[in-house]
Amino acid sequence: MYSIEEFDREKTKVLKYILYKKRSEQEVRTKFEKTMDENLLEDIIEYLKEAGYINDKEFIQKTVNNYMALKNLSIREIKYKLQAKGLSKSDIEDYIYENKDELEEYEIKSASNIFYKKSLSMEEDEIKQFLLKKGYKMENINKAIKDEE
Repeated sequence: MYSIEEFDREKTKVLKYILYKKRSEQEVRTKFEKTMDENLLEDIIEYLKEAGYINDKEFIQKTVNNYMALKNLSIREIKYKLQAKGLSKSDIEDYIYENKDELEEYEIKSASNIFYKKSLSMEEDEIKQFLLKKGYKMENINKAIKDEE
Protein backbone atom coordinates (compact mmCIF):
# COMPACT_ATOMS: atom_id res chain seq x y z
CA MET A 1 0.00 0.00 0.00
CA TYR A 2 1.08 3.60 -0.40
CA SER A 3 0.69 6.79 1.60
CA ILE A 4 -1.41 9.83 0.71
CA GLU A 5 1.82 11.82 0.41
CA GLU A 6 3.21 9.31 -2.08
CA PHE A 7 -0.07 9.36 -4.05
CA ASP A 8 0.00 13.19 -4.21
CA ARG A 9 3.68 13.31 -5.14
CA GLU A 10 3.32 10.77 -7.96
CA LYS A 11 -0.01 12.25 -9.10
CA THR A 12 1.75 15.61 -9.51
CA LYS A 13 4.40 13.99 -11.76
CA VAL A 14 1.72 12.40 -13.95
CA LEU A 15 -0.28 15.62 -14.05
CA LYS A 16 2.77 17.63 -15.18
CA TYR A 17 3.32 15.08 -17.94
CA ILE A 18 -0.31 15.40 -19.12
CA LEU A 19 -0.52 19.18 -18.83
CA TYR A 20 2.68 19.65 -20.84
CA LYS A 21 0.96 17.92 -23.76
CA LYS A 22 -2.38 16.08 -23.92
CA ARG A 23 -1.76 12.33 -23.60
CA SER A 24 -3.76 9.16 -24.06
CA GLU A 25 -4.28 6.79 -21.14
CA GLN A 26 -1.90 4.32 -22.81
CA GLU A 27 0.83 6.96 -23.19
CA VAL A 28 0.58 7.74 -19.46
CA ARG A 29 0.68 4.04 -18.59
CA THR A 30 3.73 3.42 -20.80
CA LYS A 31 5.62 6.41 -19.41
CA PHE A 32 5.16 5.51 -15.74
CA GLU A 33 4.72 1.71 -15.59
CA LYS A 34 8.40 1.02 -14.90
CA THR A 35 8.92 3.73 -12.28
CA MET A 36 5.70 3.48 -10.28
CA ASP A 37 3.88 0.82 -8.31
CA GLU A 38 1.17 -0.74 -10.50
CA ASN A 39 -1.69 -0.18 -8.02
CA LEU A 40 -0.61 3.39 -7.38
CA LEU A 41 -0.48 4.11 -11.13
CA GLU A 42 -3.94 2.56 -11.65
CA ASP A 43 -5.40 4.69 -8.86
CA ILE A 44 -3.78 7.86 -10.22
CA ILE A 45 -5.07 7.14 -13.74
CA GLU A 46 -8.59 6.52 -12.40
CA TYR A 47 -8.43 9.71 -10.35
CA LEU A 48 -7.27 11.76 -13.36
CA LYS A 49 -9.92 10.21 -15.62
CA GLU A 50 -12.65 11.14 -13.15
CA ALA A 51 -11.22 14.66 -12.89
CA GLY A 52 -11.26 14.93 -16.69
CA TYR A 53 -7.50 15.18 -17.21
CA ILE A 54 -7.38 11.88 -19.11
CA ASN A 55 -10.14 11.49 -21.67
CA ASP A 56 -9.31 9.34 -24.68
CA LYS A 57 -12.39 10.36 -26.70
CA GLU A 58 -11.51 14.04 -26.28
CA PHE A 59 -7.87 13.19 -27.03
CA ILE A 60 -8.89 11.59 -30.36
CA GLN A 61 -10.82 14.71 -31.34
CA LYS A 62 -7.99 17.11 -30.46
CA THR A 63 -5.37 14.95 -32.17
CA VAL A 64 -7.40 14.60 -35.38
CA ASN A 65 -8.03 18.36 -35.42
CA ASN A 66 -4.26 18.94 -35.15
CA TYR A 67 -3.58 16.51 -37.99
CA MET A 68 -6.22 18.18 -40.14
CA ALA A 69 -4.74 21.62 -39.49
CA LEU A 70 -1.11 20.67 -40.06
CA LYS A 71 -0.78 17.56 -42.22
CA ASN A 72 -1.99 15.92 -45.41
CA LEU A 73 -3.10 12.44 -44.33
CA SER A 74 -5.56 9.81 -45.48
CA ILE A 75 -8.27 8.65 -43.09
CA ARG A 76 -6.41 5.33 -42.85
CA GLU A 77 -3.18 7.09 -41.85
CA ILE A 78 -5.05 9.01 -39.14
CA LYS A 79 -6.46 5.71 -37.87
CA TYR A 80 -2.97 4.12 -37.70
CA LYS A 81 -1.47 7.12 -35.92
CA LEU A 82 -4.24 7.04 -33.29
CA GLN A 83 -3.84 3.28 -32.79
CA ALA A 84 -0.10 3.80 -32.33
CA LYS A 85 -0.95 6.06 -29.37
CA GLY A 86 -2.71 3.11 -27.75
CA LEU A 87 -6.27 4.36 -28.27
CA SER A 88 -9.06 1.80 -28.51
CA LYS A 89 -10.09 0.74 -32.01
CA SER A 90 -13.77 1.13 -31.15
CA ASP A 91 -13.29 4.74 -29.93
CA ILE A 92 -11.37 5.54 -33.14
CA GLU A 93 -14.01 3.87 -35.35
CA ASP A 94 -16.80 5.71 -33.51
CA TYR A 95 -15.07 9.04 -34.02
CA ILE A 96 -14.48 8.37 -37.73
CA TYR A 97 -18.09 7.27 -38.21
CA GLU A 98 -19.47 10.32 -36.39
CA ASN A 99 -17.26 12.70 -38.41
CA LYS A 100 -17.34 10.85 -41.73
CA ASP A 101 -18.32 13.78 -43.97
CA GLU A 102 -15.75 16.16 -42.52
CA LEU A 103 -13.00 13.51 -42.74
CA GLU A 104 -13.90 12.60 -46.34
CA GLU A 105 -13.70 16.28 -47.29
CA TYR A 106 -10.35 16.55 -45.53
CA GLU A 107 -9.02 13.45 -47.33
CA ILE A 108 -10.01 14.91 -50.72
CA LYS A 109 -8.33 18.22 -49.82
CA SER A 110 -5.18 16.37 -48.66
CA ALA A 111 -5.07 14.29 -51.84
CA SER A 112 -5.50 17.48 -53.85
CA ASN A 113 -2.62 19.18 -51.98
CA ILE A 114 -0.34 16.19 -52.51
CA PHE A 115 -1.39 15.89 -56.15
CA TYR A 116 -0.58 19.55 -56.71
CA LYS A 117 2.86 19.27 -55.08
CA LYS A 118 3.78 16.03 -56.84
CA SER A 119 2.43 17.05 -60.26
CA LEU A 120 5.59 19.03 -60.97
CA SER A 121 7.80 15.94 -60.77
CA MET A 122 5.51 12.91 -61.31
CA GLU A 123 2.99 11.61 -63.83
CA GLU A 124 -0.70 11.42 -62.85
CA ASP A 125 -0.67 7.60 -62.62
CA GLU A 126 2.42 7.65 -60.37
CA ILE A 127 0.72 10.14 -58.05
CA LYS A 128 -2.41 7.96 -57.92
CA GLN A 129 -0.29 4.94 -56.94
CA PHE A 130 1.49 7.00 -54.30
CA LEU A 131 -1.82 8.14 -52.80
CA LEU A 132 -3.29 4.62 -52.89
CA LYS A 133 -0.25 3.31 -50.98
CA LYS A 134 -0.83 6.00 -48.35
CA GLY A 135 -4.37 4.72 -47.84
CA TYR A 136 -6.38 7.25 -49.81
CA LYS A 137 -9.64 5.98 -51.30
CA MET A 138 -9.71 5.86 -55.10
CA GLU A 139 -12.96 7.85 -55.25
CA ASN A 140 -11.39 10.63 -53.15
CA ILE A 141 -8.26 10.62 -55.33
CA ASN A 142 -10.42 10.99 -58.43
CA LYS A 143 -12.43 13.83 -56.86
CA ALA A 144 -9.17 15.59 -55.90
CA ILE A 145 -7.82 15.25 -59.46
CA LYS A 146 -11.08 16.51 -60.93
CA ASP A 147 -10.91 19.53 -58.61
CA GLU A 148 -7.38 20.26 -59.84
CA GLU A 149 -8.39 20.28 -63.52
